[in-house]
Amino acid sequence: MPFGAGGDRFGIMRATVRNGRLVMDEPTSMPEGTVLSLVVDDEGDDLDEAEREALNRVVGRSWESLQAGHGRDAQDLLTELRARQ
Repeated sequence: MPFGAGGDRFGIMRATVRNGRLVMDEPTSMPEGTVLSLVVDDEGDDLDEAEREALNRVVGRSWESLQAGHGRDAQDLLTELRARQ
């Protein structure tokens, strides 16, 4: 089961690079020893207004589909994708 800040299922945690190390100071209910996969957040994109609206429509439809019970657990999907490598 994926965890996030404070144990939220899809929360975001932030880390800062200090002296060549990742430093994170976020509350969590994750078990001790949990391993996280981190991605770099570029804090932006280059979408124009039409592209952003199209993206928002697709995300909205996806959310509705998920709420209707059509979805996969993210951890199961990541496990499957990593096994393909």
